[in-house]
Amino acid sequence: MTNPLARCGKLIWTAYEYVAMVLGLGALALICLVWLPFALVFSVLPRRMGSFVGRMAIMIGFRLYLHFLSVFCACSFDLKALDSLRRESSLVVVANHPSLLDVVLIVSRLPNAVCIMKATLMDNILLGAAARLARYIHNDKPVRMVRRATRALRAGAHLVIFPEGSRTSNFPFDGCTNAAGLIARHAQTPVQTLFIEFSSPYLGKAWPLFRKPELPLRFSVRLGQRFEAPTRVLAFTNEMGDYYRTTLAKSQAASAMPPRTTKESPAL
Repeated sequence: MTNPLARCGKLIWTAYEYVAMVLGLGALALICLVWLPFALVFSVLPRRMGSFVGRMAIMIGFRLYLHFLSVFCACSFDLKALDSLRRESSLVVVANHPSLLDVVLIVSRLPNAVCIMKATLMDNILLGAAARLARYIHNDKPVRMVRRATRALRAGAHLVIFPEGSRTSNFPFDGCTNAAGLIARHAQTPVQTLFIEFSSPYLGKAWPLFRKPELPLRFSVRLGQRFEAPTRVLAFTNEMGDYYRTTLAKSQAASAMPPRTTKESPAL
């Protein structure tokens, strides 16, 4: 027979998970809506000043959002590894893409981040004005994308790219596009890899937007290998894809292993 107290506790926790989902999604939408009129007003600023204001505002907004999730939605984030990148300039920053939260995690710690975005998102009412003010780059025209990305890197930005092109479908890692290698070669800029690790596939590609999370959620970002600017884009793309697949597969295998037990020493 099921313990009534245990059943009641499970129902309460399930209800909290639904509340946390509504709070989490609602808070992000609210932050975007609050910033929207300011982003429109600040769009008249000179390009350099406007991009500085736009990027700083997005970083601060995303950092506040993650703090909100930590306090009210049983989430924890280990993003300390990203802080070491803040002192460096002109990096192509690439990461695996398991969740919709990935860009929030990265940009919340990098005040001069520039993201490569899908062109449709630039027209989104919640995201478009802020993205344009921060001089984010849409991906609909490859030649223009590379040219704008190179200009941002030469100005000292961190260019954030998810080389899979979309959220991961076939874990641990989908194939890479050529974008990161092409931009890095053109700008002669190193490529810093990141690994995003998570306790649940919440907001992954196969996770419906309004399906409740399984709390608590834990996210972390760690630094991977840094590649020099490539000379051969296709070879670099294959090498980076193999590196991600191998490293993530090892990480998954390690996390699935049962904890080691130590043999007790005989009493003296």
